[in-house]
Formats: sequence, structure tokens, C-alpha cells
Amino acid sequence: MAIEPPRRKTGLVLKSRREIGLIRDACQIVAEAHQLIGRLLEPGITTGQLDAAVERLFKERGAIPLFKGFPGEVPFPAVTCISVNEEVVHGIPGDRELREGDIISVDTGCKIKGWCGDGAWTYPVGDVSDEVARLLETGRRTLEIAIQGLATRQKWSEVARMMERNVDRAGFCTVLDFVGHGIGREMHEEPEVPNYVPEDIGKRDFPIKNGLVLAIEPMVNMGTEDVRILDDHWTVVTADGLPSVHFEHTVAMTPDGPLVLTEGIGSIVE
Repeated sequence: MAIEPPRRKTGLVLKSRREIGLIRDACQIVAEAHQLIGRLLEPGITTGQLDAAVERLFKERGAIPLFKGFPGEVPFPAVTCISVNEEVVHGIPGDRELREGDIISVDTGCKIKGWCGDGAWTYPVGDVSDEVARLLETGRRTLEIAIQGLATRQKWSEVARMMERNVDRAGFCTVLDFVGHGIGREMHEEPEVPNYVPEDIGKRDFPIKNGLVLAIEPMVNMGTEDVRILDDHWTVVTADGLPSVHFEHTVAMTPDGPLVLTEGIGSIVE
């Protein structure tokens, strides 16, 4: 679940190999939830039906949903954020039926044995237009660039610059109002993980160290970077009504390089 910057910095919390393994256990349940979404996704299904399926899965696995009841002016009412087309993040599942050509961003997280996992992916519903397909590929590629950059860069700002340039070259816009985050015993931990280089990066930058666990989640808009929040207090939409995509992996830095703990998101496993 993306956060609004800035938050008060309290310093990095590095994780041990054992702790990374426990986070991975939660992340693999999140990946399983995404694989379930991938199998169920078709025109005619409602976003509420998808949410209910993930809630059943978490219950079967003994996992605690992180999103349901998340505090705000109105507590978040579902175990998944499901955002369709122009919805960027934090969409509330309900009676909306998906149609051929839609895109759907699914973000979910859970906790098991005291450790959290979080991950998001944007899926096409059937065939989509060429420009939407290019937007999807740009979002996926931006996340890949971030993960690869962790292995070769010293500071997050260097990785964020690579992400931002990839989006700019494609002619799209990075969402500036929401960023990724550290994750561990809590879903939202330090540091903030921007997908671009903010003007105050000197105050918000951090070194890439072994033991760092990040929820990296680029959000890319086809049109303007500007967004607004609907009257439901949660759903974020693009200001111009054009589509948006959202991709997120939880990634740990290890002596062997970056390790994707949510491996399996975006794939369908029968």
C-alpha cells in the first residue's frame, strides 16, 4: 500500500537473514493471492468477488490482512486495493464488473508470524489498446530497473533517477504524490522509497545496504502526473481520467544481491 510523502524519518532498520526469510513467508502468500487473481480475472467478474477470494485465501493460510481496517478518516474496508483504469491506487472493491479492455491494479498485503508482505500488479482484462499495453510495459520495466539498480548503485537517489528517466523516455508521467516504503514487522517502515528524485532528496536519500527490505512500487500515468482523491476518502484517480498502472515487489538486499521476496506476482500458477 503506497504512502503519501513526507513522513518523519526515524532511520533505517536492517533485517537479518532469518528476518528476511520470515518476511519472504508473508510475501509468498501475497504472491499466491496474485496468482489467484490472475486465474479468476475475466470480463464480468466484479472487483468485490476478487477481494472475497483473496480474503478466503488469507484465512486459509492463517495470514492477517494488512489493508482491511487500515486507519484513515474512514478505515479501509477490504483486504485488497483494486484500482481500475484511471484509478491509481487505493481503489475500494465492490460491485463494479470488469470489461474487456480494462486494466486492473491489485495491491494487497498480509502478516504472518509477526512479519509483513506487500505487493501490487496491474493486469489487462482481455485485449487492451496498443498505448495501454505500452503503459503496462513501461510500469513493469520501471520496477525491473529499480531492482537491477539496487545491485549496482550506492544510494537510492541513483536508482530513483533511473526509474524516472525510463518513464520520461516513454512519454508518460511518474506519480509524485505516493511512494514506496520500508517493510518488516510493520507494513510501513522507514525509509520512504520515492520513484523519482524529489527536490529535497538530500534530506530523504538513503544508502543501499545489506539487510534493507523495501516495498518498491512505481505508479505511472499515461497523461498528467496530477491525481485527486474521491469522496470515498481512499480511491486515487488521475486528474485527466487517463489510465494509470502500479507495480510493486518487496525486495531485500543481501550479500548475493537483491532478492525479490514477492517472486511469483504477475504469473499464473495452476
